[in-house]
Formats: sequence, structure tokens, C-alpha cells
Amino acid sequence: MTKGMGTDHSHTDGHDHDHSHGFLGHGDGHAHGHIHAPADFGNAFLIGVILNTGFVIIEATYGFLSGSMALVADAGHNLSDVLALLLAWGASVAAKKAPTSRYTYGYKSSTILAALANAMLLAVAIGAILFETIHRIFEPAPVQGMTMVIVAGIGILINTGTALMFMRGRHDDLNIRGAFLHMAADALVSLGVVIAGIAIIYTGQDWIDPLTSFIIVAIIALGTWQLTKQSLRMGLLAVPEGIDQKAVKSYLSGLDGVASVDDLHIWPMSTTETALTAHLLMPQGPAFGAEADAFLREAAEGLAEQFGIDHATLQLQTIPIEQGCC
Repeated sequence: MTKGMGTDHSHTDGHDHDHSHGFLGHGDGHAHGHIHAPADFGNAFLIGVILNTGFVIIEATYGFLSGSMALVADAGHNLSDVLALLLAWGASVAAKKAPTSRYTYGYKSSTILAALANAMLLAVAIGAILFETIHRIFEPAPVQGMTMVIVAGIGILINTGTALMFMRGRHDDLNIRGAFLHMAADALVSLGVVIAGIAIIYTGQDWIDPLTSFIIVAIIALGTWQLTKQSLRMGLLAVPEGIDQKAVKSYLSGLDGVASVDDLHIWPMSTTETALTAHLLMPQGPAFGAEADAFLREAAEGLAEQFGIDHATLQLQTIPIEQGCC
């Protein structure tokens, strides 16, 4: 390193750890704000998987026995949700593992991969259900409306109960929000099947069943598209939704002594944690020592509280790079 250039590291994650290296004029600071660990939904995942697996078996069996494609379609959707719950559960467990020398962030990003895999599973389910529904339109079969009503009614209870277990975490984690939305959508879809069953009982029109199946496919497709977009953006390290990069830059620029902000990068480490790096030019600001540590700690706490950015790495520069490097 050229003489006159240096580093100053400050960490704040609930405890104070101050480290400074005595080179003047240039500094790197890594600071953690108040990091809130994601809630443990292990029991919710376990109960959800058991209940929904049992219901998938029951719904698919009675769907074939009663000739209801709407029940079969809903069972296919529920099966994809069971797989989605398993993936999200596995990813949430992996995300808690400690970092290693190769995986320095740990396995936090596995939650992003799980969200993308869930979207792909839903796409496969859509194709299978749509194929069978089209087949049923050209070869209609009698449908037992009362069976549809009873089985789908059970589905409303199971899916609503499962959705409620994930409700409290739906705002903080894409995987948890996905689980909540899947279960809530399933409850609404089951309600649609109940309505279709009642309509068939009173009208005797079997075409209502495949029509309901088409509606179910449309609902699944809409949710899949949203989940796919969100997971792809996270996979490409886009600025997470809900964080305005311009607002973050404005906040950093407004800190005492900051003349300009360069090389600002914001990206998701997982579905719950966000990282940031930036260069702050501070001609009259602290280069190192306790004053720099206090500045970095205050900046990191502000980023965590205002924007939910838990991992901030800030590089302090007292001399512009083009003048300070030789």
C-alpha cells in the first residue's frame, strides 16, 4: 500500500469492536447496524407440511373419484405448495449456518435460490393442470358437486390455519411472505371450488368444473409471475424492493463532513438481509481513530433504522483518489 493511504475498521452489531490501523488520509469502515435475526418458523413449516401433505392425498383421491378437475387442479397446486414449504424451510435452516472460509457470507443466499426454485415448481404445476383441464373440456365427465364442496371446505380450514402461522413474518422475508401468500391463495381457491360445487349441484352444468380449473390456473400463474420477478431480481443482486437508492445516497451525503458519495452498491444477502458498500469523500472529516469509529457507527445505525440495511461497509476518503494516489 502506498504511504499515506490507510484503513480504519469499525464494527457495530450490538457490541463495540473498534480496530484502527494508523495510516493517515484514507479509511475503510465496516459497520453493522441493529441486526434483527429472522424469526424461527420451524414449527410453522413442520405443521404446514404435515397438514397440506395429508390434504393433497385426500383431495387428489376424491378429485379423481368424483371426476372433478377443479379438485385435481387444487390438489396439484397444494402439492407444489408442500414442495415450496420444504424448500423454504431447508433454506431458512441453511441460512443460519455459520460462514466458512469459502462461503464468507454463510448460506444466506440459499433463501433466494429457494424462492426461484419455488417459482419454477409452480410453473410446472401450471402446465400439468392446464393440460388435463383442456383434455377434460373436450372429453367432459360427470362431476359430483357435493364431494367438491366437502373436500374443498376442508381445504379452506387447513390453508387458512397454515396461512395464519406465517402471517407475522410476511413483511420481513420473501420466503415467509411466499408461504403466507401461497396458503392464503389456496384458501381462496378452495372457496372457489366450494362455490363451483354448489353451482353444479343446483344447475347440473358439468362445464363449471373445468372453468373453475382455468380460474385456479390463472390465479396460480399471477402469483408465480410475481414470485419469479422478485426472486430473479434478488438473484441478480438488484436493490431490494422497498429501498430507494436515491434516498440512501441522500442520507449518506447529508452526514456531517461528507462532500460526496461514490461507488454506492446495495444488494440482498438473503431474503431478509441487505448489504451496502460506498465511498465517502470527507475532506475535513475523521480519517481514523475514535472519531471515525463513532461516525461509522452512527452511519450504520441510521442505515439500519431508516432503510433496513444491516451490513454496511463504508470507505472514508479525506483526499480525492485522483489526487491522493501516486
